[in-house]
Amino acid sequence: MTENKELIQAIIEGAQEKKAHQIVHVDMSEIESASTGDFVICTGNSTMQVDAVADSIREYVEEKLGTRPFNYDGYQNSQWIVLDYGNVYVHVFLPEFRERYRLEELWADAVVNEIEDIY
Repeated sequence: MTENKELIQAIIEGAQEKKAHQIVHVDMSEIESASTGDFVICTGNSTMQVDAVADSIREYVEEKLGTRPFNYDGYQNSQWIVLDYGNVYVHVFLPEFRERYRLEELWADAVVNEIEDIY
């Protein structure tokens, strides 16, 4: 398993710990113009859940892999929190913001892998 695959799996597991839903992994590794190799996108039902999912991902990834995000933003209003792990960006959205921005549709050539909700 490559380093990115391990990181992506840990991110997904951290999101699932707080019942994030509609989790997708967007693989952009074959797209030259993409700013990163991968996105992981998920949804929380409230600002409290968006906050909790982002915190869970950060804590889980650090505990499992010893990796912290380079940067993060969005905790001020918790409508859309992004975690920057370098080659992997994590986006945790409220439903209406995810619907508005539709990040998984921006790159038509990307491979979008939907992760089944576990609850």
